[in-house]
Amino acid sequence: MRHLKLFLMIATSLALILKIILMIHFPQLQNYPLYPILIMGGIVQISNILWKFIHGEWGADLLAALALIVGIVLKEYIAATLIVFMLASGQLLEEYATRQASSVLSALLKRMPKTVHLLKNNTLKDIPLESVKIGDIVVVYPFETCPVDGIVIEGHTNMDESYLTGEPYKISKAPGSMVISGALNGENLIHVQATELPKDSRYESIVQVIQDAQSKKPKLKRIADQLGAVFTPIVLIFAGISYFFNHDATRVLAILVTATPCPLLIAIPITIISAISLAAKNSIIIQDPCVLETLPNCQTAIFDKTGTLTLGKPKMSQIHLLSDLNEDEIIQFTASLERYSKHPLAQAILDIAQERHLTLFDASEISEKPGKGLEGKIHGHVIQITSRKHLKDLSVLPAIESGLECIILINQKMVASLIFHDEIRHETLAFIAHLKPQHHFKDILIVSGDKSSEVEYLASILNIEKIYAQQTPEQKLEIVNAQRKYGPVVFMGDGINDAPALHAADVGIAFGTHHEISAQSADAVIMESSLGKVDELIHLSQITQKIALQSGFFGIALSIMAMILASLGKVTPVEGAIIQEFIDVLAIMNSLRLVFFTKIYSDIKQ
Repeated sequence: MRHLKLFLMIATSLALILKIILMIHFPQLQNYPLYPILIMGGIVQISNILWKFIHGEWGADLLAALALIVGIVLKEYIAATLIVFMLASGQLLEEYATRQASSVLSALLKRMPKTVHLLKNNTLKDIPLESVKIGDIVVVYPFETCPVDGIVIEGHTNMDESYLTGEPYKISKAPGSMVISGALNGENLIHVQATELPKDSRYESIVQVIQDAQSKKPKLKRIADQLGAVFTPIVLIFAGISYFFNHDATRVLAILVTATPCPLLIAIPITIISAISLAAKNSIIIQDPCVLETLPNCQTAIFDKTGTLTLGKPKMSQIHLLSDLNEDEIIQFTASLERYSKHPLAQAILDIAQERHLTLFDASEISEKPGKGLEGKIHGHVIQITSRKHLKDLSVLPAIESGLECIILINQKMVASLIFHDEIRHETLAFIAHLKPQHHFKDILIVSGDKSSEVEYLASILNIEKIYAQQTPEQKLEIVNAQRKYGPVVFMGDGINDAPALHAADVGIAFGTHHEISAQSADAVIMESSLGKVDELIHLSQITQKIALQSGFFGIALSIMAMILASLGKVTPVEGAIIQEFIDVLAIMNSLRLVFFTKIYSDIKQ
């Protein structure tokens, strides 16, 4: 269909040029180039009218199709051909604006391995994923995606489950640890015993949830159709009254031609395309143009935590001193040992040492036992880094309500406790604080797969009252659907576990493309992973809606004036088509204002 409209658009232009040439040299043949265009255009638009009537819609292009038919019947071929051109170009522009890059489900299936490494009778064999049975032992190589839900029976590793659970830190896995399908393995090989069939796995359940969300998400009406739904019956009534009084079908055609809502069919798609282009230049990829129509009307903002409000990496937030050593000395000893570790918190400690410009010591006799901690010697002192579950006397340790903790011991004596939290984006507080007063959101929620203590800690900093922690993808989807009953919802997330909610929300915004599935589930993708960019998108949607409505109402107002002249016999159908083209040019010039923008305004400093 897209190629047909492109062909009609090009062929119409050539036919009109050829008609002008024939009109000068062979006037008796001047209409022949127009006949094929009118036949093809007539078939396409009559089909469109029937579809509209069957579905009870009075869209913006209905008037144009009626004008085309009346023009052909009255042999006003130039006017009818111009209408074919306007319809084809407007619909082609809109299709271009709405085309999405790729399929969410294909991305999901692409990420999951098709084969697994089955270990049976000390023999390794690759078999299809669907052939795995409960109890089978599967080998997961370094940096592979875990293909099954199961339990580790051999090996130690760190796994990244953030795509699926929202847990921001890599999880240490040892024999007895549970693993979930879709998690990304770390640097070590492990053996996993399957506890679920592939069709019942965690990853497969997310695929199913997205399929359900895709099938249930309603289509949104375009601005052009919303305006056209009001304008179309008014024009038809006006044309009927005109014919009742003067019985002149040519005047009726002139009315329909001048009333053809081309500013809606062409100018509004151009506004949207200009906005999409401007957004792309500012690291915002708009995959569904409905974002620009819907976002200004959203009343509820729902945020995932990890990777959205936070950076998804640990940062030291507190240090409790339990000896005479000061903070710098504690960090110096700890970082000197942690630089030899692959523990998820090691880099956070090294970052603090670097920020404070601390010199690291040489360490010796280093040993690391997965799940138990790190040990080594520095200047003859035995340094241990462990967790409180491996200590007997906890009386001197302060209670912690949230975060991850490292206990530092020197020569078997506790000297400090280090607390880590998921690092909050520097712009998060300002962004959340301005959503209600500046953009008129009524509700702000955090919906996360992370632990309750972590979500509550973040919510207390951001003054957000409504929170949902430890939520599965299905539960996130239920929350989004429940909130949509009260008004349009925007959901912002980062991770495969957010994909169903992103797809079901009226507007889904994903951060970055490193999680391909969540990015393709979203209506818009923020490439720089900045909440300031989200604010830019909100402002862009507001100005886009404003310009689109200006073009629409301005075009309709001028069309009404031309309709009045046509009803009085002052404008012929061809003159009406020319007037309508002039109106189009003015509306399009207004729509192109966004082309001259280079930056998008934001209230948030980035």
